[in-house]
Amino acid sequence: MHLHWIQTSSETSASLAVEISSYVLLASLSASPLSTTDLGYSSRIVRWLVRQQNAYGGFSSTQDTVVALQALALYSTRVFSREGTSTVTVRSPSGGQHLFNVNQNNKLLYQERALQDTEGKYSVEVKGSACASVQMALHYNIPTPTDSTTLSIQVKTEVDCNSNSLRPRVTLKLQSQYHGKELTTNMIIVDLKMLSGFAPDPESLGRLRSSLQVNRVDTKDDHVLMYLTEVRPKQNHKFYQLLWQHMSIGLSKLLKISKFG
Repeated sequence: MHLHWIQTSSETSASLAVEISSYVLLASLSASPLSTTDLGYSSRIVRWLVRQQNAYGGFSSTQDTVVALQALALYSTRVFSREGTSTVTVRSPSGGQHLFNVNQNNKLLYQERALQDTEGKYSVEVKGSACASVQMALHYNIPTPTDSTTLSIQVKTEVDCNSNSLRPRVTLKLQSQYHGKELTTNMIIVDLKMLSGFAPDPESLGRLRSSLQVNRVDTKDDHVLMYLTEVRPKQNHKFYQLLWQHMSIGLSKLLKISKFG
């Protein structure tokens, strides 16, 4: 039977449970003299702790790993014996078996076998008088999740390279699309962060404000905030914004556009 502690019944933090249980184990092993009853009580905590270890021997965080390993190391010193051997037999669903011999010469040696059967029930049998810890780990890969965004904004730029222009200009063509299952979206905020050395054209901002799909347009520092009333499926909303260069900068930062819904 396993034994462990958590903070509250409604707040179950795996890391905190490992840390609390490790401190209880350290306290129970500090009794002097240590009776058989004390060791039996401690072994119930140990059985739960080793079940929380990951495949690399650690736990949820650095802090609980330090405390848990300290408690497990102290337990191993309390149950240490110079005598005894054990044989651990692991049987696979296909009938194969792996033997692990634990004796005084290799009791501190880490032993590992690769199990080929990924499905089925394995059995573990231990015979002998030496203490041994057995752990099984399963490693697998999962497909990379696909981008399931339902709202997208495509941006195309047109640069006016006319040498006669006193102020080089950049035209932004924005197209918003909604691919969700709802009939319409809520209000969408599009944040346009200006290119270094560029500013929005006032006339272009006026045309943007008069657009039917645009509820409001605000300018703050080097940002243009555009509030879209809604975006419906299968409808492409196009917007144009003109930027003009008011300062020539050698290493200009990239244009950044963010959306919030």
